[in-house]
Amino acid sequence: MTQSPAVRTSGASGPVRIGERAARTLVTELARRNDPKAALLVGAVPESPVLAAAIEALLPGDRLTVVPAEGASAAALREHVSAQGRWVADRVRVIDTLAEADAAEVVIAAEPCTGTAEEARMAVDGLSKYLSDGAVLSVAAPLFRTEGAGTELDRQGVLHGIRTDLVLRNSPPVRVHHLRFTPASAAVAARLAPAYRPSSVPLTRSMHIDSNGVAAAGISLGLAALARVTRPKSKLWLLPALAAVPVAAFFRDPERDVPEDPSAVVAAADGQVLSVQRLHDERFGDGEWLRVAVFLSVLDVHVNRAPVAGKVVDYFVADGGFVNAMKPDAEHNVAAYTVLDTEHGTVVVAQRTGLIARRIVQRAPVGALLARGERFGLIRFGSRTDVYLPADAAEPLVGPGDKVVGGSTVIARWV
Repeated sequence: MTQSPAVRTSGASGPVRIGERAARTLVTELARRNDPKAALLVGAVPESPVLAAAIEALLPGDRLTVVPAEGASAAALREHVSAQGRWVADRVRVIDTLAEADAAEVVIAAEPCTGTAEEARMAVDGLSKYLSDGAVLSVAAPLFRTEGAGTELDRQGVLHGIRTDLVLRNSPPVRVHHLRFTPASAAVAARLAPAYRPSSVPLTRSMHIDSNGVAAAGISLGLAALARVTRPKSKLWLLPALAAVPVAAFFRDPERDVPEDPSAVVAAADGQVLSVQRLHDERFGDGEWLRVAVFLSVLDVHVNRAPVAGKVVDYFVADGGFVNAMKPDAEHNVAAYTVLDTEHGTVVVAQRTGLIARRIVQRAPVGALLARGERFGLIRFGSRTDVYLPADAAEPLVGPGDKVVGGSTVIARWV
């Protein structure tokens, strides 16, 4: 049997395993596509969590081709697939070698890359040959092995990455790279569900905490522990300890029901509508824009979501000040602009800083496809989010003073 081009999965620090959370992250691009598609899973074994996640993600019109890992038996894989029932057996085909595979819209490496940089490059090159136009390759590498394969995949991510997901709840933690080597049409975004993102840590079925909140709460608790050790007789440690909970709560990331209506434009963030106005902004092109500005208080959810389905075609940051986001002068605050190409024209989301907010997080690189309501970033502490729509193509449905919920409230409708 010819080995698939997934690089070695063991090294000086022992084997690297892909757990359920990392497996779900690897198959994200398969799970979020709602149209019939072909997928290729390379380097699988019968008990692989990645194989189980890929099978779970299949829809009635999908086809999944599976290539065994080095040393694994194709016969055992076929037996495993057959045992899943007729529905799975009709959609999953096990082949002996990668050479028998056809091009697919989604290619997944079931084994993490842990070899040298050259091995990782050869693996990526080998798997990329089986990508159809606009297709995505998903591959993982250990987080703390910065040399070798990890370095090469980071380089590939800079050149071709559409998203990188950090999975800390894996042994060891891994970084999952989603790579696209040929452009994808913005129209594809309309057929996508919001991507699964492990950056949010689940607390309950409907409430998560963004990884930024986990880190911030960890820092607060660390400061509390340090104060307790260095000044055992003082109650000073209570301040950072008590601050950990509200700090984490600020980064809460609830699940949202996104409207299925294709004509709906949803709020990019929670908060209160400051203004709805028509204006011109030559940075985004000629013509008039409809802008809906929303103020986020420190009590609002600060995770930002895509108001429409589209492809990220530009991202830039404009320098400025840090005025209270509710004041008119906030127009000139530091802001990050994410420009989307959509079926209805250009749409822009501006993440503006405020008096307290000084840090913008944007996780959707140029080339990424965003589903309507999909998380793409956040702003730390009070701020403002503006959505720019082509004025002649959208009708506003909210007004100043209205409260909106990110990803759920319909703020405008395509006409």
